[in-house]
Amino acid sequence: MIPIVRYGTAEADAWLTKLDDRGQLMDSEILHVVDEILEAVRSRGDKAVLEVIRKFDAPSMTLDQLRVTQKEIKNAYDHVTQPFLQAVRHARDNIERFHREQLRPSWMRPHEDGVILGELIQPLQRVGAHAPALSQMLVSSLIMNVVPAKVAGVPEVAVCIPPRRDGHIHPHMLVAAAECGIHEIYRVGGVPAIGAMAYGTETIRRVDKVVGPGNPYVQLAKKQVYGVVDIDKLAGPSEILVIADEHANPGFVASDLLSQAEHGTISAAVLVTPSERMAESVIEEIAAQVSTLSRQKELQSSLGSYSVAFLVADLPQAMDVANRIAPEHVSLEVQEPFQWLASIRNAGAILLGPYSPEAVGDYIAGPNHVLPTGGAARFGSPLSVDDFMKKTSIIAYTKRGLNKVSQDVVELAITEGLDGHAAAVKTRSDTGMASAECS
Repeated sequence: MIPIVRYGTAEADAWLTKLDDRGQLMDSEILHVVDEILEAVRSRGDKAVLEVIRKFDAPSMTLDQLRVTQKEIKNAYDHVTQPFLQAVRHARDNIERFHREQLRPSWMRPHEDGVILGELIQPLQRVGAHAPALSQMLVSSLIMNVVPAKVAGVPEVAVCIPPRRDGHIHPHMLVAAAECGIHEIYRVGGVPAIGAMAYGTETIRRVDKVVGPGNPYVQLAKKQVYGVVDIDKLAGPSEILVIADEHANPGFVASDLLSQAEHGTISAAVLVTPSERMAESVIEEIAAQVSTLSRQKELQSSLGSYSVAFLVADLPQAMDVANRIAPEHVSLEVQEPFQWLASIRNAGAILLGPYSPEAVGDYIAGPNHVLPTGGAARFGSPLSVDDFMKKTSIIAYTKRGLNKVSQDVVELAITEGLDGHAAAVKTRSDTGMASAECS
């Protein structure tokens, strides 16, 4: 089911290349469909949005159903259980508490000669979140995407959720949105949702930023509208890399690998271990556990295509493998996990020890589960409050302060051939005015 490959061999190099290529968004056929839908939404607004919804999701939907009513949101509470409501509130509170730690105030600092420099940090005005709810009802992703925006102080947050065949949205999604303070909800998903939020329609006002997960169509749509609006990141297939030493519990390791493999057919579950016996035990556990899970199609595909066990010489080499792959999640199932924490440079999230399963990070711990994938952890970060803020520089010079720097500014401007820049400084400085008076 999962091959054991010795790191440093040609076979291992081939696996690394395969993992690198897994998340690349370069499908020309998908891109053609995406571009057609986006252009239709841009040019024809609500009418185009409704056509796509009727074609792919809810055949009988009407335009007046596009926005979910407050009555529908209220009625959704009658269709969820108290344990679900408690779990949503627990997750929301933990996520909100964690993200409040990320808030930073605007600042200004005085410098010599009365100069003041600073940075104005303000929330975006309007954000749109895409929340898948068909093949997977991602309640947790909805919470993870909207709570940081609310913590940042974004005054307007709109959510787009695809309708089911009968035109309704699953009540769990509506309740989760309402519990996060979201009441502007639209019954649309996929590419038309991205287009509507980016360009605006008669019903859905354009936003400043689009966030949220989705299939390759959604991700390519986000890529295409970037520049018209900002986006969070291009989210590729889910992935986990577990580093396990001889002390790890094979059953725990197997369950973490399966928790990511079940996300989709090209999800990746990677084991890195210096113990061949551990690798074999984990593979046996996977075989025993996989039959008890429901998402068999996704599991069989991801385990059979993009999952591998790398056999390494020692734990330092295991850390090198993790940094080379730069995965979404790294789980340190080793005897002294904190001892190795500083060795991991490239990871979206690091889970330490046997009682920190990836699933607790996905749902309730507090850190955001919207993470860089496909190697983007080399340069990317988890979704955060900063993603919903914009920063504006503050520059306030006095005449004395400008006089002290004017010569250098003029020198640089003239070197670049921008004499208008130089003139703008000269006219304000004592040197420039003295020259003008002499002439």
